[in-house]
Amino acid sequence: MAAKKAATRARSTTPRKPRRKKVEPGSKGLSAAEVASEAAAQPTELIQAIQQDGGQVLSVYRDPLGAHTVVFAVLPIDKVEPTPYQRDLSEPHVKRLATAMERLDRFLDPVIAVRKDGKYWTPNGNHRLNASRLLGAKSIVALVLPEEDVAYQILALNTEKAHNLKERSLEVIRMHRGLTGSRAGREADFANLFEEPSFITLGAAYEKRPRFAAGAYNPVVKRMERFLDLPMAEALQVREARANKLLELDDAVARIVTALKDKGFQSPYLKNFVVARLNFLRFKKDDSPVEFDPTVAKMLASAQKFNVDKVNKDDITRMGGGAGEPDEE
Repeated sequence: MAAKKAATRARSTTPRKPRRKKVEPGSKGLSAAEVASEAAAQPTELIQAIQQDGGQVLSVYRDPLGAHTVVFAVLPIDKVEPTPYQRDLSEPHVKRLATAMERLDRFLDPVIAVRKDGKYWTPNGNHRLNASRLLGAKSIVALVLPEEDVAYQILALNTEKAHNLKERSLEVIRMHRGLTGSRAGREADFANLFEEPSFITLGAAYEKRPRFAAGAYNPVVKRMERFLDLPMAEALQVREARANKLLELDDAVARIVTALKDKGFQSPYLKNFVVARLNFLRFKKDDSPVEFDPTVAKMLASAQKFNVDKVNKDDITRMGGGAGEPDEE
């Protein structure tokens, strides 16, 4: 009932991204001398805390882009842990990284860390951290940032690391849960951290169903979703309810896919094909907003009337030519 009530009060908004202004090369930030100058503010409390935690401060400098203070330090490895909302660890990647580090006998890429309750959260160094532990390292070099909020913001800098849709969605929903209750504000206030509103709903669906094939639904979910102008806790209830509706649709789609397979159709794009057939928004040429609940309800109704006898192999072959990611299941 609470989720339904919140959904009826939800107002959605998509902040416009400002157009980047052209800048002259070499016109922004600090020079090398300014980065290394003694003008950097000394975060005395953080420096003392690092020392009390058994670490050592190597230097303090200013970030060359925004002149923010950074503490270059070496930390006891048992004091460092990943943030609770980042992507899941890849054991094969950890082993490959550990093998490379062992072969070079060097660790050359410091993790980023923020101090949190006597520990050091690293929002982007989980694999390096675990590779170092696998090799039995005692300590790890880190760029320690004085601002705790950077642990949330830093994920925006990880886009070059080729997170897939599942990894990114799970990161975002975990971050949403972490912010809910610990930060005042509305979901729309954190739009820059979440990047896409569809990631929140898809992440909630992935939590409930780890093998959820979100790639088939992502185009239509992106069309439906906006950041909610609701307090975080209420917004989370709406996201949970929407994830449940999406999984209900996924169950109906799975039944159709099974029926197609029983008729002899074999393709990794069967789910993409069925979802595309149910997605009536493909005929809607304008970009006007669409509501989540009525759209999913209409697709679900179409799924219940889907006639597999009218599907032919040419239809599915054409889908395979431009379907994007195949069915994850």
